[in-house]
Amino acid sequence: MAKKVFIGTGRRKSSIAQVKMTAGSGKITVNGVDVNEFMPYATYVMDLKQPLVATNNENTFDIEVKVSGGGASGQTGAIRLGITRALLEYDKANEANEDSYRKILKKAGLVTRDPRAKERKKPGLKAARRAPQFSKR
Repeated sequence: MAKKVFIGTGRRKSSIAQVKMTAGSGKITVNGVDVNEFMPYATYVMDLKQPLVATNNENTFDIEVKVSGGGASGQTGAIRLGITRALLEYDKANEANEDSYRKILKKAGLVTRDPRAKERKKPGLKAARRAPQFSKR
């Protein structure tokens, strides 16, 4: 019998992550590479594991991620949200209980998508808000 797969999609800035979670030993692969090799800093790895740590599932699931777009920080946030959504999919039947993953993850602030993104450049300006240098004469 095939293992049950739980899927979650996460977005952050201009990054999109597709997360597939199956029962396993806690191995995380991102784009076919181990997460520690893929991410440039250990703090990013720690950041994307937050939902697993909050729900005590560090060694319960094998996670396979496909991520594209943006930089390392945006990709980390997208993966974190994808893992959170996959955990919520896994714990769907237990939602009404006090110890549900949704309540734990919501309290930790991991369920909400971070809406911050780069502001568009406006005409006549050098950047989104940066105006050309003013010259009196």
